[in-house]
Amino acid sequence: MPAGSTILDAVLAAGLPIARACGADGLCGRCGVRVLAGEIDAESDGETATRRRNRLDPALRLACRARLRGDVEVTAPYW
Repeated sequence: MPAGSTILDAVLAAGLPIARACGADGLCGRCGVRVLAGEIDAESDGETATRRRNRLDPALRLACRARLRGDVEVTAPYW
């Protein structure tokens, strides 16, 4: 995936499963993933608010909001 794509875009393009419920609107927090390797953009204020509202682990990033800077490796608590 090109830089600037979301982690969610990359996961779906690879045909892998990922939890999501809000249609990638950054509301539900279901797509929280842990970045194991690689670089992504800094967390936005909206992503931070969603993560806090949904009581997600601060180490998780929303796959529908986190934008790639290159190749990344992620995992999710439910995998």
